[in-house]
Amino acid sequence: MPQPCVLVAEDAWSIAADLCKTVEEAGFHVEGPHCDISSAMLAFEKHRPDVAILDVQLDEGTAYALARKLADEQVPIILHSWRYTNDEVLDKFPGVTTMARPCPPAQMIATVNQVLRIA
Repeated sequence: MPQPCVLVAEDAWSIAADLCKTVEEAGFHVEGPHCDISSAMLAFEKHRPDVAILDVQLDEGTAYALARKLADEQVPIILHSWRYTNDEVLDKFPGVTTMARPCPPAQMIATVNQVLRIA
């Protein structure tokens, strides 16, 4: 059975590197990190991920349009941010899984596993 693929879109390089390392060490295939919406969208179009971890605010603006596209294709999404509260994110994108940033690695992996079980 192939490893589940996790698309990572995060524009803060140190956080992106830590996040990708954490996800990879947990046994997932990592697609990314992508620092902007365009490259994340292109990666998604080439290969549908099993789950996506998106920073709400990327280099080109908010990731809500990308999140909607992923949701339309039934890809589970985790939106994380330090700029926006979980309530602000849920106001814009109801029903999505949200996490504050920074997030402890074990909590992120537990959340990835949880959304994969629900999907």
